[in-house]
Amino acid sequence: MLEVVNLCKNFGSKEILKDINLRVEDGSIFGLVGINGAGKSTLLRCIAAVYRTDKGGAFLDGRETFLDEEIRKDIFFLPDDPYLPPTANLESQMEFYQSFFEFDVEVAEKYIKMLELEKTVPFSNYSKGMKRQACLIFAMAIKPRLIMLDEMFDGLDPLVRLIFKKGIISLVEENGTSVIISSHNLKELEDICDSFGILEDGHVNSYGDLISSKETINKYQVAFKDEKCKEDFKDFDIMHYSTVGTVITMVIRGNSEEIREKLMVMEPILLDDLPVNFEELFIYEMESRGKFYE
Repeated sequence: MLEVVNLCKNFGSKEILKDINLRVEDGSIFGLVGINGAGKSTLLRCIAAVYRTDKGGAFLDGRETFLDEEIRKDIFFLPDDPYLPPTANLESQMEFYQSFFEFDVEVAEKYIKMLELEKTVPFSNYSKGMKRQACLIFAMAIKPRLIMLDEMFDGLDPLVRLIFKKGIISLVEENGTSVIISSHNLKELEDICDSFGILEDGHVNSYGDLISSKETINKYQVAFKDEKCKEDFKDFDIMHYSTVGTVITMVIRGNSEEIREKLMVMEPILLDDLPVNFEELFIYEMESRGKFYE
């Protein structure tokens, strides 16, 4: 299990991360989301011991990642701009990893064949997407306790995304690997993540189980005989409110049955429940905090 405890990180006088606390369970795929500049990449680098924290730290199975060299062997971090030695190739890099890790060559060979990559072609000839594929192959073959992927899907075509999604799910199911994925593509995260955290203003202000969180965010379209305004719904925890003609669209936080009962008391002529996806969940969470405006 990964625990981040009171983690702070500054760059000069600028506070980036402020008392971050979160937990990622074994066998969980955690989606880390936030607007640009929220500090997602910085947090992953702190967990991976690329950056030294100013306060607090990250602990994998109770061992601090920055101080414990052995536990860092159980962590694989893929940054958004992965570096591979330009004169190296898949073959030589696999040999390099075998010197440090229990590297499963058969797994690597399987993905290399599946993706039709040339083992002897230098990385300098690889595109950004091909370099990311190579790094993901290494992650699959190392089978670490914790994998952190910053913008995992960047530069990958739909088929390659599917291949690695299946690979990650297999690692989680077979080895109990914990995974953190940071991505701007929230629709992609929804397909694979079971939990999430929203990083905002240096804090993780919302985090938990993705399914249960979505169940507490309810979206409705309603209409009434009489004209209504937002003030008429002041007893609801409204995250979003908009109107088109006489039809009101509202996103309300809370128990869906209780909300529906309260709306029915107002005698609507139209009351429809609408689904909420992960992207909308993020947008409404931000909007409720004044980050987006109509």
